[in-house]
Amino acid sequence: MLLTCQSGFEELLRAEAAARGLGAALASGAGWVLLEAKPGVGLPELCFAHRVLLEPAEIGADSVNALAGRLCDWFTASMRGEKVEGAWPSVWQAPIEIPGLGRRLGAVEDEFAVLLKKRFSRVAKLAAPELPRGTRTARGLFVFAADFGRVFAARSVWLGGQRRMADDPAAPSRSYLKVEEAFSILGREPGPGETVADLGAAPGGWSYSAAKRGAQVVAIDNGPLKGGALGHPLIEHRMEDAFHFRPAAGIPYDWLFCDMVEDPQRVLDLVTQWTRGRWCRHFVVNLKFGHADALALLDQVQRSSGSPLGDCAVAHVRHLFHDREEFTLVGTLAT
Repeated sequence: MLLTCQSGFEELLRAEAAARGLGAALASGAGWVLLEAKPGVGLPELCFAHRVLLEPAEIGADSVNALAGRLCDWFTASMRGEKVEGAWPSVWQAPIEIPGLGRRLGAVEDEFAVLLKKRFSRVAKLAAPELPRGTRTARGLFVFAADFGRVFAARSVWLGGQRRMADDPAAPSRSYLKVEEAFSILGREPGPGETVADLGAAPGGWSYSAAKRGAQVVAIDNGPLKGGALGHPLIEHRMEDAFHFRPAAGIPYDWLFCDMVEDPQRVLDLVTQWTRGRWCRHFVVNLKFGHADALALLDQVQRSSGSPLGDCAVAHVRHLFHDREEFTLVGTLAT
């Protein structure tokens, strides 16, 4: 199996996969790790993996036309006996850290489309370039370029849900993109009539994201709000210590947000207070691991009885496309 991740986090992905009992690493490069799959071992949810190409074929050629031709031969052979009755994802990816590789892969994709149309016109017309949303397994065509003359291709892929999000010029900070991405991982987002407590809100990117959807936000931070969060009619700014803020008795918030540059254990303890007290129904939380053992922290979050994930009906931990040295927890509490 081929695991892809944010470039620079390959070693953490490799270590996470080993800790979860997956096969030994055979090779790796910018944004990818190739594992020898163990027979009978199921695929666990992974934090650092963005996608997992299942049973990938490694295909190589020196020219664009030759590579496209070999890919088309492999793909059409893999479709024997398969009925295609609706749109199917055709997703091609190349690490941006290798200059020119994305453009090269785009040329291969274009030539592949021409060849596929000649062989299976109806199937070619149903190809969709969009990555399916959410955390799920999907079937289609998924191609990852390791270098200019070598790609990995698979018909099935596990998706962690990470994706690049569109920016908003009114958003106060880049962190806005993280909470937008987190909503797609959880599969739900704040809406009109819902309430949000945003701990450590300044400069207000997460508060703005919720307010633009019609939610009522209490932004708790001694620092100032900026951009679209400043003066927003649905955002109440309280200049208080986020660690001491509590909801009014018997009135939980629908959402808890927390993205603070603090010791991750301290933040985790705070969030657990909220989930154990049932002071919220859903949460989006970032834990910074820049000065911590990332894998030990991840193991604690996923396995400890004291983790807020233990209070959830649905929960995921992901290293997002827009995360740096942090990972994001999303959850919906069990009723």
